[in-house]
Amino acid sequence: MSKIALHITNGDSLTNYLRELDFTEDILTWREMLCEGPTVPLIDSEEFYNKRRLFLAEYYGINPSDYNLSESIAALNNTEEYDEINLWFEYDLFCHINLIAVISLMHQKEISKPLYLICSGRVEGEKDLKGLPELSPEEINTHYQNRVLLTKGDIDLAITLWRTYCGKDHNIFKPYITKNSNFKYLTNCLKAHLKRFPNQKTGLSAIEENILKLIKEKNIKSEHHLLGYCLNYQGYYGFGDIQFRRMANKLINFFEATEEKLILTRKGHEALLGEHNLALEINNDICYGGISRLDYQFNISENKLIKTVSHVN
Repeated sequence: MSKIALHITNGDSLTNYLRELDFTEDILTWREMLCEGPTVPLIDSEEFYNKRRLFLAEYYGINPSDYNLSESIAALNNTEEYDEINLWFEYDLFCHINLIAVISLMHQKEISKPLYLICSGRVEGEKDLKGLPELSPEEINTHYQNRVLLTKGDIDLAITLWRTYCGKDHNIFKPYITKNSNFKYLTNCLKAHLKRFPNQKTGLSAIEENILKLIKEKNIKSEHHLLGYCLNYQGYYGFGDIQFRRMANKLINFFEATEEKLILTRKGHEALLGEHNLALEINNDICYGGISRLDYQFNISENKLIKTVSHVN
């Protein structure tokens, strides 16, 4: 007798793809981007939903009435019929923050079904990392057949990481960068997360610095063209165009459009030279879980977050 599975996917693109490939079992589509904005540990709660609605409305213009995570996860209120739960998430930070949240949510709901991870990334014979919807039908099937059963240690790790993300000290992530687990891209994601905070010298995050370097080094014709480069040269972040558009808008004084292409302004060149700390001028005050990114800066030599001086009590 075949087992009955619930599939939890990282978005509608993958859900639609799996349906095209005749995955007929129940699919829960996770529609959130918890890598940005405030969070609290208890996910299925009014406090959580209210914080997310307010954030998405303020930063991305999403109508609060369109926020339907509680409806999406309603399937987790009745999981008795399932023999296993398959988690379809990718190699990047965007997916990993959602992944640890999903695992924590099932712990909070006392769901004790076997959890299997199907995680895309490196594919044999391919140079670039690949997202799940980019895999061929044969590759999807291979990934599914090779899905990894998460251990109690893996689940406990995810729960710990989620609580840390919702907390006030993200330096607690550091010991987990070298911890062995079945989350084989976790090390890269945690490193990428810490570098989202402003560099202590320049005030630029790794992403902001990369945007300016792309403008300096590539022949970028327009802001739309810039977004394409950002998506292709972002490493382990996994962000979408709406996120890069918001970040580029914060850097609007650092580059300008000529008739031929985008170029750095004097301030943009100074930013890359690291002559001044420009974090407050950029004023990207977004929250990551439990803290505002402006409250901390990343110290490269110490490889950790340092409390921003203006915020020290």
